[in-house]
Amino acid sequence: MANQIITSKAQLLASTGLDLGVSDWIAVEQSRIDMFAEATGDHQWIHVDPIKAAEGPFGACIAHGYLTLSLVNYFLPQLVDVQNISMGVNYGCDKVRFPNVVKAGSKVRGTGQIISVEEVKGSVQVITRVTIEVAEQQRPACVVDTISRYSFV
Repeated sequence: MANQIITSKAQLLASTGLDLGVSDWIAVEQSRIDMFAEATGDHQWIHVDPIKAAEGPFGACIAHGYLTLSLVNYFLPQLVDVQNISMGVNYGCDKVRFPNVVKAGSKVRGTGQIISVEEVKGSVQVITRVTIEVAEQQRPACVVDTISRYSFV
């Protein structure tokens, strides 16, 4: 269940600054990293060669930055549920940063805050800042401003 439930256009339009709380933790295992490498064709050794990566700059295999970013799609429904819509679409991202790595076997979770809300072409556009935290790390792995558009029934 989502931390925040928004049931109307008026409520969404008034949600700038809303803290969305935190998602559940998810483990980023080597098998997930390997599947992402297979899907994208990015088989760089820092991601898929545990022996060589152990001697590399991070001491272990690390998740692709874009794998970490893609987990936003997993975390957002846990953070916010916009109801009574006919459609919701991902419109894009702004200001994506990867300040830290996610080592294979690490746990990550998302936190969120609604940064801005505006009406655009009959829909409501929402910019949500999602921060992906790594367990037992000070710096987050990813900070991204996601852009979603919602059409209400």
